[in-house]
Amino acid sequence: MGFGFVVARFGLFLQVLRIGEPNSAVRGYGTSFWLGTALIAVGVVVNLVSARNHVRLIQDLNCGGSGYTRPSSLAVALAVTLAVLGLAMAIYLAMRAPKQVHTGSREEKEMTNHAGNEIAAGIVTMPSHHSVDETVAKLEAMLAAKGVKVFALIDHSGEAEKAGLQMRPTKVLIFGSPKAGTPLMIAAPSIAIDLPLKILVWEDGEGKVWVAYNSPAYLQTRHGVPPELVQNIAVVETLAAKAAE
Repeated sequence: MGFGFVVARFGLFLQVLRIGEPNSAVRGYGTSFWLGTALIAVGVVVNLVSARNHVRLIQDLNCGGSGYTRPSSLAVALAVTLAVLGLAMAIYLAMRAPKQVHTGSREEKEMTNHAGNEIAAGIVTMPSHHSVDETVAKLEAMLAAKGVKVFALIDHSGEAEKAGLQMRPTKVLIFGSPKAGTPLMIAAPSIAIDLPLKILVWEDGEGKVWVAYNSPAYLQTRHGVPPELVQNIAVVETLAAKAAE
């Protein structure tokens, strides 16, 4: 009965999880529910049969009998069935056991919880030890020293303020070099939609400043950039890391 209850509740629990995912496809977990219910019913029947057999055994003993002369077929069959079922469940769980994942340090966990060190969308996020303006200023100075052109500095929070809205400091720096970008666009024209390179600097609700950019590896995979040209956009990683120091 207890095993059946666990199986049935597991199916209901999965249904609750799916309800919390509005974009997920509808899936049924009726198998586990009905299997669990059937096991509970079997448990009830076994309890009733056991009670009846107990009364009969006591009556037989009181009358001078020696009790049953052979094992109970029902008890043996039920024990073997439950043993096989339990073994099958153990094998299934062992095969589906999740692999161990390195959780990293506390700071890495915080970064992952906030925005992900490198999420599926290809965005790399890291904390900055400076304010938004200071981080952007460091980026501009490094770009100027390297002779890289800054095409635009978009102040999202500033524009929001002009519109009468409040927004945490958020700025996007757009920069690049025709010498580096042109070969990329010739080899993979679609990458033009992600060029020039961009670095986002913003402040969250707790006052922490973050730096984010498109991962070069993601851009390579997304647009099919030849491996020998990835270095043309890899500079964004160095710039972001140094600006955040």
